[in-house]
Amino acid sequence: MLPGLTPLTPTPLAWTVEIAGRTVGLERPIFLIALPVAALLVWALIYRGASGTAGNRSRRLLFASRLLVAFLLVVAAAGPYTVMTRQTDGDPQVTMLVDKSESMAVSKNVASDLAEEIEAEGVPVTMSTVAQGDESPLGDAVAANLRPDGTVVLVSDGRVTSGRSLASATTLARDLNATVSAVSPSPKEAEHYVSIRGPSKTSVGVENTFLARVDGVSPDETASLEVVVEVDGNEVARETVDSPGRVEFSQTFDNTGTHRITAHIAGDDRFSDNDVFRKTVRVVEPPKVLYVSKGSFPFRDYLSKLYDVETAKSVPSDLSSYHAVVLQDMHADDVGNVDALQRFTIDGGGLLVVGGENSFENGGYDGSSLASMLPVTTGEGTSKRTNLVFAIDVSGSAEKGMRVQKSVALDALDQLGDDNKVGIVGFNYRAYEVSPLRPLGPNRKSTVGLIRRLQSGGATDIAVGLNGAAQQLGDRRGTIILISDGHDRFEDAATVADQLGREGIRVITIGTGPNPNGKTLRAIARASGGNYLRADETKRLRILFGGSNRQYAGDGLTVVDRNDFVTAGVELTANPGSVNDVSVRSGANFLVAADDGTPAVASWRYGLGRVATITTYGNDGSLDGLLSSPDSLLLTKSTNFVIGDPERKATGVTEVQDTRIGSPATVVYRGDNRPKETGNLTFSTVQSGVYEATVVPREQGYRDVLDTSFAVNYPAEHSGFGQSAALKSAVTDSGGKLYGPGDATEIARSARDNAAGVKPVRDEWAIAFVLAAFLLYLAEVLVRRVQVYRGKTQSEGGLI
Repeated sequence: MLPGLTPLTPTPLAWTVEIAGRTVGLERPIFLIALPVAALLVWALIYRGASGTAGNRSRRLLFASRLLVAFLLVVAAAGPYTVMTRQTDGDPQVTMLVDKSESMAVSKNVASDLAEEIEAEGVPVTMSTVAQGDESPLGDAVAANLRPDGTVVLVSDGRVTSGRSLASATTLARDLNATVSAVSPSPKEAEHYVSIRGPSKTSVGVENTFLARVDGVSPDETASLEVVVEVDGNEVARETVDSPGRVEFSQTFDNTGTHRITAHIAGDDRFSDNDVFRKTVRVVEPPKVLYVSKGSFPFRDYLSKLYDVETAKSVPSDLSSYHAVVLQDMHADDVGNVDALQRFTIDGGGLLVVGGENSFENGGYDGSSLASMLPVTTGEGTSKRTNLVFAIDVSGSAEKGMRVQKSVALDALDQLGDDNKVGIVGFNYRAYEVSPLRPLGPNRKSTVGLIRRLQSGGATDIAVGLNGAAQQLGDRRGTIILISDGHDRFEDAATVADQLGREGIRVITIGTGPNPNGKTLRAIARASGGNYLRADETKRLRILFGGSNRQYAGDGLTVVDRNDFVTAGVELTANPGSVNDVSVRSGANFLVAADDGTPAVASWRYGLGRVATITTYGNDGSLDGLLSSPDSLLLTKSTNFVIGDPERKATGVTEVQDTRIGSPATVVYRGDNRPKETGNLTFSTVQSGVYEATVVPREQGYRDVLDTSFAVNYPAEHSGFGQSAALKSAVTDSGGKLYGPGDATEIARSARDNAAGVKPVRDEWAIAFVLAAFLLYLAEVLVRRVQVYRGKTQSEGGLI
């Protein structure tokens, strides 16, 4: 246990005590209740139920003997045991798992020589090949070869292409007290690959940004490659970049249908298939948007350049032809048919509400039917008082960054207002209460001191930390601020976070350490409806929980959550100057804050639909500088968010995502009739009007299906080379070590240390107590028989 900390995890129904370095315990102490009953029964049998002429002295001796026998039997039933640490030699051995997949072909083959050198040190080696060709099920292989207290050495780059993740296998390793170490050979030859990122569906006339990225490995550590990008066969970009490097380009499509984007690199390396990457973009007609306002604002003209916009003074009763409705600066009494708008949104439509001088707190929204649909509320102010529990990772994986962990925790604490109640929980594989949930104002100094005294050690279990923090919150609603490097299996933690979110508790994650696992921390935050912050972004907590004594004061608009679809990649330079007085509802997404911390952009899901609010506006009631680049991207993405799938109302539509060789692709057709069998595709009915077929492509290129096409790219095995971050995390989290090809002596020594060492050993004593009771009873009977034999008593005068 960490010094000065109280465990939050419940203790089992057992009794233990420490005696001279040994733990003495009872597995079932409830059986001790039988002792007084047994004593009363023995007394009754000897003094009330027995006949004979035995004297008081004989009766007392017999009572003591039989009482001790009963005591021994009751204690045996209670399950006595002891636990003490002992030095054990163990059976040192090394299980070496060798990755011979194609991504390892560019690295030196060191496994055989390494195994011989380890055996020369006197430690036997079991060597198994666990990955070949284009399949790397490394997580499954590690899990299958783990043994209690054992050592697994993975000779691999750690790039998993199928099966369970390395993080999942590491969780099992911790449970078995096993370690996962690794040898990741250096590349012996260059290998580079290209990929494209960007939207897979867009509308005619909308400008889209794409990114062609080059990655790979090279023994020389420097490589320059020419990247050529084509759209529908026409060259749109040609640049020479270093690896890793990127080429960003924009494209506006003028025609509907499926368009093809192809990126090429000229590389003289082992694999040529990954020198080309293909991507399809489905371009559709601009979705239909209803713009409702009584004023004349430039936002209407902005929308008309991107979408098919119709204008109205109020919401009509029939909204069936629209994808989304935009309300700007509307009083609640002037909106029109709110019931139709509500049904429209619940059934999957979108709603974007833009503020102004006549809306929200000035537009009678408080208590209206319209207000119930929105992710923000009016008339309640922007309360900054809540219950907050810091869950701070103090595990061994956080040890190197523990100073940073404390610094981040203290910086985050400094952002919080005095009116909040704050508790502190430290966790590794268990959760410990560092500070109870209490008002921060009078306890700020002592809370700071407790954080400074935290020490690291132990394995990582983020799910345990979240449960410990939730236990401290109890029945109260609040927020958990998780400070961790994220090096743990995210599935368990995300499951806990999802349940917390359902209970009204969100999790804000802050990534720390030299190599934080942002993917895991984002997944945990997203599952609960919270945000992920980098270590240098804790100032955003002041926006959320600043309070009167630590109010946020910025110079303009601030993105609160950069991981949301609406705000990802958005750069804000404008400051319209005004903002409606609103606060974010529980469960909604707080995306952008005004210069005083008031919510400027928020979103949430309402039924099957999507709703967003933009509550910042200029002196003239317009959106001011938000209408100009780069800020206009916020408006575009907010509108696209509420629109959702622009083809959801269409029929006779085929959808299929790009895939890789050997990976299945699902073809979805929405129409009145099931498509006829085409090629090797056979469609089955999923629901009325929706049909699916599955195809597993075996060749790269573009493939046509019905009225669309999709791209087939190189296998995942050729999309990553060199040591992966997941491998390093798995080694660190299990207490293993990352070795080099020449570290055979160190590997052998580690195997001996893991097999030997001082370990807790549990001994059961129930049989010993039963045997002692039997021997005592037998001795007492023999003594009495000897006394009869010697004439010191009479058998007929004894107790029967």
